[in-house]
Amino acid sequence: MPEKDALVAIHGARGPRDVVITTMCAARDWMTLPQQPLDLVFVPSAMGHATSVGLGLALAQPDRRVIVCNGDGSMLMNLGSLVSIAGAGARNLVVALFDNGVYEVTGSQPTPAPGCVDFAAIARGAGFESVFEFSHLESWQTNVHRTLTCPGPTFIWLRVEPAVGVPGPRSPGPAGERARRFRDALRS
Repeated sequence: MPEKDALVAIHGARGPRDVVITTMCAARDWMTLPQQPLDLVFVPSAMGHATSVGLGLALAQPDRRVIVCNGDGSMLMNLGSLVSIAGAGARNLVVALFDNGVYEVTGSQPTPAPGCVDFAAIARGAGFESVFEFSHLESWQTNVHRTLTCPGPTFIWLRVEPAVGVPGPRSPGPAGERARRFRDALRS
């Protein structure tokens, strides 16, 4: 399925109090959609850390759902965060994994063993309460609301097409200013 279309489904299904963290290619495409104060576009980022940031926010804001839109390359760099998420019992955390089989923002080099990593089995083994897999856009669009509201922590594996030749995300502005606005939105 096209990555941007899969992301648009999340954008349309998110609630007004939901925090959405995007990184890598998901951040690039999220920035083309109408922004909300609780959006954390994690660019520039330390590759692999979006799930850890999401866990911290989910624990600090237990009355909000936190949705992390992560790439497969980033997930491979921080698989241990899945165990931390499940171990912390972060029932309000959703990890949406956009698996395109490449490190898209650095030139579309293949991830190790593309197509051979069973992210759903890893999430289940880590202790995630709800785990889903989607490779067809229509099925994802039909089920997005249901999957985002299941008991968490929730892991959603979305198999998406790479966007070869499309530049990676650029910072949407000064990090300090963005952090201040995000902090203020969390307080309201």
